[in-house]
Amino acid sequence: MLEETARIARDLIRFDTTNYGEGRSKGETEAAEYLGSQLEGLGLSTTYIDAAERRTSVVARVKGADSSLPALVVHGHSDVVPADPANWSVDPFGGEIIDGMLWGRGAVDMKNTDAMIIGALTDILGSGGQPKRDLVIAFFSDEENGGVFGSHYLVDTHPELFAGATEAISEVGGYSVTLNGQRAYLLQTGEKALIWIKLIARGTAAHGSRVIHNNAVTKLAEAVAAVGRRDWPIHLTATTEQLVGELARIMGADVSQAGPEEIVLSTGNAAGFIQASLRTTTNPTLLKAGYKHNVIPDVAEALIDIRTLAGEEEAVLAEVRELVGEDIEIVVLHQDIGLDTPFEGPLVDAMVGSLQSHDPGAPVLPYLLSGGTDNKALSKLGITGYGFAPLQLPAELDFPAMFHGVDERVPLDALVFGRRVLGDLLTNY
Repeated sequence: MLEETARIARDLIRFDTTNYGEGRSKGETEAAEYLGSQLEGLGLSTTYIDAAERRTSVVARVKGADSSLPALVVHGHSDVVPADPANWSVDPFGGEIIDGMLWGRGAVDMKNTDAMIIGALTDILGSGGQPKRDLVIAFFSDEENGGVFGSHYLVDTHPELFAGATEAISEVGGYSVTLNGQRAYLLQTGEKALIWIKLIARGTAAHGSRVIHNNAVTKLAEAVAAVGRRDWPIHLTATTEQLVGELARIMGADVSQAGPEEIVLSTGNAAGFIQASLRTTTNPTLLKAGYKHNVIPDVAEALIDIRTLAGEEEAVLAEVRELVGEDIEIVVLHQDIGLDTPFEGPLVDAMVGSLQSHDPGAPVLPYLLSGGTDNKALSKLGITGYGFAPLQLPAELDFPAMFHGVDERVPLDALVFGRRVLGDLLTNY
């Protein structure tokens, strides 16, 4: 019989909530209603918010034993990035169980955590207990598009749903990595800023056999190569400096001899997310031009995913403009802030304690997420967010590669671990 957390995660994967970005999506309504029914089954009242047709988020409030304490937002998202079935070993939306792993789009990003949240609440409320403080449980739509039709919409139009909350926890933190044969956990205390831009090159439309120097595709290709090949300098924040120091200690590296990136790369799979936290990245992600082999198009476009450290956004944009040249138009499609919070305080202590109660002696280290979460939107309400979706993972699993990757999967026993750790945190903090 399938354990309840895995069953819920499997059911969620089977809702195809593909988000193509720029407002194009298959919609999250059915997944939101499923999650809402789970909350309602625990005796909670739910609020459904549609930011646009079929773009549904669901929110519920759990009364704590001491409602005078600041509330904690516990949130996930129900949308996923696209998956091409031709590239997968299994149906990406089949929710298959193979060799003790749950496979499917969303298995780690982040329908697994949605299920863990429901499971933790079931353990607390189902036994007649209460969390220590009020909890705001939110499952947002549109996170993979920056939360335009999800968290940002709710924060802007329904801030009362988060009244009294000062802190939040969500995805991509609290997961284990193996460092020099020792298991450790990465607790996400910040995330990079994001700038999603479009490059537009214009030229002369003509027959494909002609000599046309004003070729939009050629100009775009040169601009994309310049941006994509830019090797941005390393810049350590307080978080990454602390992390690199801890990694050097655990890996036995001499910080006077090895640079930050060398130390990070020595960690193997753990470097997947950490390496990109050391510097700005500018990755081309989509190209669009033309409609026939023998027609030179008059316009060509590219999407660039820019992730900068907090406060460096304008300087990076200025350099990108220099890299692409005056002939290329830059359109900023979406921009959001970076976050960086000290690795200290009662909530951090509670998260560390919850992990170590289930894995005694394992070090817990701060890290800066190279991507972004819905904590960006909540920060507009003064809510400080952390990444805490605890998973104890086998050393051989390349966990960062699972995010937006092919054959996304998560161990079933990691889901049980996460449910228990989350339950402890929500009961005691």
